[in-house]
Amino acid sequence: MMHKNHSSNETPLDSDAGKAPRMSKRKFLAFGLATTGAVVAGVVGEKVMSSATEKTKRERAWNESKESVARLVSEFDLQPEAYAIVVNPEKQELYVIQNNAVVEIYPISTSIKGIGTRSGSEKTPWGTHRIKEKIGDEVEVGTVFVAREPTEKVVEPITSPIDTNEDLVTTRIMWLEGEEPNINQGSGVDSHSRYIYIHGTPEEGLIGQPASHGCIRMKNDDVVKLFNTVPTGTLVEIQAREYR
Repeated sequence: MMHKNHSSNETPLDSDAGKAPRMSKRKFLAFGLATTGAVVAGVVGEKVMSSATEKTKRERAWNESKESVARLVSEFDLQPEAYAIVVNPEKQELYVIQNNAVVEIYPISTSIKGIGTRSGSEKTPWGTHRIKEKIGDEVEVGTVFVAREPTEKVVEPITSPIDTNEDLVTTRIMWLEGEEPNINQGSGVDSHSRYIYIHGTPEEGLIGQPASHGCIRMKNDDVVKLFNTVPTGTLVEIQAREYR
């Protein structure tokens, strides 16, 4: 049998045939730096966009609340460095104000029956209030209160939009007192006597829409943050703007 001879131009296959070409150390380092730079740029870009979005939200919230703040300054002597709260039932939001700026925005739930000050209406009262009492400092998140006393019952938040038909008060209470006679203070309209609170709720899935029986509901972690931020005596302006 005759054997074909390899021509002198042919080269035997070496052991690295079919493998990706090796990258030099310099190219490898350059590639790594470029990849890292792209990742960092992406993260920074996301943070910048998030910051810009937050700034836009706060500017919008300030436009929604500046008339209320001006009223608190002119009629209730709100000082620039003092905290104030503006509740916007139309947007179902609560704004923390300091130095003529919105420093925090929280989603809330006001009354499912709307805005009103009459006793027995189960509506969220409008007008100027103050935080008369703060109750529940240091109790476990999710603790259920009965008649403003913490119980041993601790509940988990329900994140689905489910109405349990229980108006449980959880985690923290800020009990409001009306500042305007015949509007939210006095016989038949008194917010304090109506037990109007800012408080936590297990029905977190309903936050962002009217769902309460008159109080201002917050998510449990949010109500802790607010409780720890604002002192007793803080002015609270609840706008007379119905949810849409």
